[in-house]
Amino acid sequence: MFEYLTGAIVDTAPTYIVIDVNGVGYRLACANPFRWQVNPSDKVKVYVYQAVREDAITLYGFVSAEEKQLFMQLINVSGIGPKSALAILANPDHQGLIDAIANDNVGYLTKFPGIGKKTAGQIVLDLHDKIDQLRANEPLDFNVPASDIEMTTELRDALAALTALGYPERSVKKVQKALSKEPAMSTDDYLRQGLRLLS
Repeated sequence: MFEYLTGAIVDTAPTYIVIDVNGVGYRLACANPFRWQVNPSDKVKVYVYQAVREDAITLYGFVSAEEKQLFMQLINVSGIGPKSALAILANPDHQGLIDAIANDNVGYLTKFPGIGKKTAGQIVLDLHDKIDQLRANEPLDFNVPASDIEMTTELRDALAALTALGYPERSVKKVQKALSKEPAMSTDDYLRQGLRLLS
């Protein structure tokens, strides 16, 4: 079982990153891969969760131990798989998520793609008594410095990430119009703003 990997981020895509560790490239599914747009010469630590099934072994990457812990709590909820958990974690307001669970705010949870009232209720039921452990931690910091790339590429990558997270194409197109009016931003900033608009 992996705890974390330290290496250089050599590839970033809408649903994953590739980290080179001593010449071996590990593909890690992430909630927001564009947080990892760093200089390829920089070494970073990525916390890792390994999921083993009969037909696949998948690695999931996180910017902090707290984010990994929150992911592990979510996938233990009935009806929540890794893809849904990543879609939930893609929203930048992780503290809002934790507070919603603690306060039985089902309505907040239903804004995430693929999460209906029944599943949201199950999240609250399963995690309400466990969430104090996460709230007791230091404020969650999920930011990784982003590099400067061409704006059109940033926006396109952010929109692709929103689609990969399960948001409807028509909703993403509406967000595209709004984001295109914004000043030039990093892909991570576009994605954060897009998630806020979709919420």
